[in-house]
Order: sequence, then C-alpha cells, then structure tokens
Amino acid sequence: MEIACLDLEGVLVPEIWIAFAEKTGIEELKATTRDIPDYDVLMQQRLRILDEHNLGLNEIQEVIATLKPLEGAVEFINWLRERFQVIILSDTFYEFSQPLMRQLGFPTLLCHKLEVAEDGKVINYHLRQKDPKRQSVLSLQGLYYRVIAAGDSYNDTTMLKEADAGILFHSPQNVIDEFPQFPAVQTFEDLKKEFIKASNRELSL
Repeated sequence: MEIACLDLEGVLVPEIWIAFAEKTGIEELKATTRDIPDYDVLMQQRLRILDEHNLGLNEIQEVIATLKPLEGAVEFINWLRERFQVIILSDTFYEFSQPLMRQLGFPTLLCHKLEVAEDGKVINYHLRQKDPKRQSVLSLQGLYYRVIAAGDSYNDTTMLKEADAGILFHSPQNVIDEFPQFPAVQTFEDLKKEFIKASNRELSL
C-alpha cells in the first residue's frame, strides 16, 4: 500500500504569506521556509510584524479568500487520488486552510493551529508536534504504508528523507543544490512521472 504526502503552499496553492505581503506592502512578510529554515524563527518574525502593523487573522483571511490553487493543481491532485491515498502535510494553519481546501476537494490535511484573541489578533501558534511532517511519515510507515512525498522547501526535507521516495517540486535553486539526492521537477506533468517512477506498482499517466 502506498500513500502520497504533499506539502501545500508552493506545491498546490500560492504561498499565503507572500500573497499577504504583496497585499500589505510589507516586504519582510515575504520570507518563507525557502529563506529561513528554522520555522520557529520564521513564525516569531511573522507574529512580531503582525503586531507592529496591527494586523490580525481577519486581514489574512480576506487575502486567502482571493487565492486559487496553482494552475494544474486541481487536475494533479485528482489524478493522484485515483492512484494513491493522499495526505497534505503542511506548516499552514487550520484557520487559513478552509477556502483553499474546498477548491482542492478537501483532501486530508494535517497542519497547525493559531491562538487568536477575540479581536482577531494572532497571539501565538501551536505546532501539532515537533518535526510534524517527518513524524507523520514515520507513523504511516509504522502502519506498513510505503510513502512517496513531495515538497518545495527546507521544512519539507526531513519528510523527504524519511519517505521511501522524496521529490522536490517548484523548489528554488538553493534547496535543489543543497539536496541533490532528490529528483527536482517544476511541472505537474513531470511530478506525475516522478510519482509513477517512485511507485512499486505498474501505473500510467
């Protein structure tokens, strides 16, 4: 039995924080795990910036409501779900995900939770667990599933290493250069081919 594990932002949907940065004009909010490998450092920076600019969950959700999946993402995930069980392993938050998950047909999503005050101010964030993507892969393997994983950023690399096969998708060159052991592709058609290649079953496009 095989399960496909996918990152969300940058793989299936736009980077939410980059979209919010473009809407607000705050350049610092464009930083993602492609730039800052330590997720806690990145989130503390984001929380500080939100506080400084008096921005909260409502403003972020307004931007998320305007976003659509990346071109070809819906077709890809439908293709994948016909051939694998699919789980999205993301460092996003449930408070962000609903509009985008609806457009993707509500695949299973494991992510994190925000702590939000009554006035909408984002006070803190709570990880599901430490190194959650890798731990999810380990747990699935403990259930005797074979895992093929795809992601784009530093925070995906422990998942890719632990998986039976890992694939870089839409990754920046710095991540590709640092992790040459993973095949790196840029289109959904090529990503399909990598999943077929990594599978131990006879699959076709």
